[in-house]
Amino acid sequence: MSTMEPDALSARDPLKYMALFEGVRTKRILAFFIDVMAILFFTFLAGIAVFFLGIFTLGIGWLAYAFLWQGVAILYSAFTLGGPSSATPGMRAFGLQLRLDDGSRPTPLVAIAHVVLFWISMGMITPLVLAVSLFSDKKRLLHDIIVGGVVVNTAALARPY
Repeated sequence: MSTMEPDALSARDPLKYMALFEGVRTKRILAFFIDVMAILFFTFLAGIAVFFLGIFTLGIGWLAYAFLWQGVAILYSAFTLGGPSSATPGMRAFGLQLRLDDGSRPTPLVAIAHVVLFWISMGMITPLVLAVSLFSDKKRLLHDIIVGGVVVNTAALARPY
């Protein structure tokens, strides 16, 4: 096998193919901040739309403010993480990609489950979310393990092994 095939990703030993997982933890943290800024920007834009919706619906549309950022975050993840690049813009900026254990790309539904589990775990066990990656062989976080995903360096996927 000259290049690593996507379905062979799960069989790769992280100690033997360290390039797949080098710096993933740090890159994910930095990518998170880019993604939060993007979600805030889109939430601001959606907030303007909801304001006008509320005017046209005599205030009923303003109920959407209660779930605005959550809805934006879910749609953001579904279209980016569940899209053809399998990465959010923040992840793409740092050369990361989410793959499932079998090497396939996540579907939008898996991406939604991934982000919902992330926010639940952040709300419940905030400091321990990153600690899980210290003990995981592929630097996976708790929500990665639950959905059966792994975040890898994009450039390392195409390298010959």
